Amino acid sequence: MPGQTKKQTDPDAAAVVGPHDLPSEVDVPGVAPVARNGNRRSASEEARTLVASTTSGTLATLSDDGAPWASLVTFGVMDDGAPVLCLSTLAEHARNLERDRQASLMVADPNHSGEVLAGGRVTLAGRVRRSDEHPDGQSAREAHLEAVPSAAMYADFTDFSFWILEVERVRWVGGYGRMDSASASAYAAAAPDPVEPHALDAVNHLNEDHPDALLTMARAFGEYPDASEARCERADRYGLDLQLETPDGPKATRVSFTERINSPGGLRAATVDLVRRARQALQPA
Repeated sequence: MPGQTKKQTDPDAAAVVGPHDLPSEVDVPGVAPVARNGNRRSASEEARTLVASTTSGTLATLSDDGAPWASLVTFGVMDDGAPVLCLSTLAEHARNLERDRQASLMVADPNHSGEVLAGGRVTLAGRVRRSDEHPDGQSAREAHLEAVPSAAMYADFTDFSFWILEVERVRWVGGYGRMDSASASAYAAAAPDPVEPHALDAVNHLNEDHPDALLTMARAFGEYPDASEARCERADRYGLDLQLETPDGPKATRVSFTERINSPGGLRAATVDLVRRARQALQPA
């Protein structure tokens, strides 16, 4: 890739570092520096997690003159991550798909606040099929209606059809300095992070009630033994992103759990274990 400063050989590896990526020392107003160390979700896991977090996105289709056409749509998700849309032929984007099956769907993080481009988003591109053309068309219908129950009021009208976007390309952006592509097969095989639906409450709890524990983690495992304050910015199935105050100014770091969390209720136990190990590591020999 022209201009890329670090070659990426694994299509589903961690973030590509390119000319617009930021080293951890660069400060962007209102945006925490990028934490580099520690285990992280792959690009496919990030994409699946983000797609699972919302039911709306921007659909791009091709008009009859070849011009791009973007529309707000709702969607559900099949087991392999394929989005399912319920569209009426009264809408231009549905008529576009009848003529040209190429499409892409951009989904943005619904929980992000603050500077827009610092938020996560993913673009899924491929070709669409109507559910009546798909071997698992009934599952597609069920996936959409589970995600968008209000669609049951109009889904059986003659002008509506369910459309499945069969993903061929995936591009995930996690904000400044965090971005990568994932293969279609990796995206289909990945699973949404079970921690994500509860992460915001957990982060708020850690910051409000356990700042001393966060500081212990940062000093023991975050490579900043001289940190004076620690605040959790993000929690996922692999660990915590921490924002620190140090004698050299604000820093960011990552502390990892011992094992990947595989259930929605696993975050508390993993965090307690991390604090225990951090305290042990800081004890005098």
